[in-house]
Amino acid sequence: MRIQIDFTSLKETRWYQAASRFLIGGLITAATGIIAKKYGPAIGGLFLAFPAILPASATLIEKHEREKKQRAGLHGAIRARKVVGVDAAGAAIGSIGLFVFALLIAQLMSSHGAWLVMIVSTGGWMATSLLFWQIRKRM
Repeated sequence: MRIQIDFTSLKETRWYQAASRFLIGGLITAATGIIAKKYGPAIGGLFLAFPAILPASATLIEKHEREKKQRAGLHGAIRARKVVGVDAAGAAIGSIGLFVFALLIAQLMSSHGAWLVMIVSTGGWMATSLLFWQIRKRM
């Protein structure tokens, strides 16, 4: 599957679907804050790698893809699952990139300036994510 931007889905999204994304994402973020307050930032930080809107976006992607296929006269459930799977794979790969980002921040922050650390860490995140995406694509 080729990565591309498709703005037509913005027209298909209803206000309550966007609201549910914000609500679920907010609840996950709040839960992470509560965990961090109770168990400390090291444990709370582990939960920040969880994409906050993944559960909401997965259900919306599945619904939109299924509806698109149904309009074409097809069932669409299998295609919808595959599209959600690709989205989840992207989230997992992004989480690996975020781990590398955090690791670089932790290793470099004490000995280098903040701007340099952010640039290097962001580059590490991007390179890791692209590398893992290419590996996944070839498999």
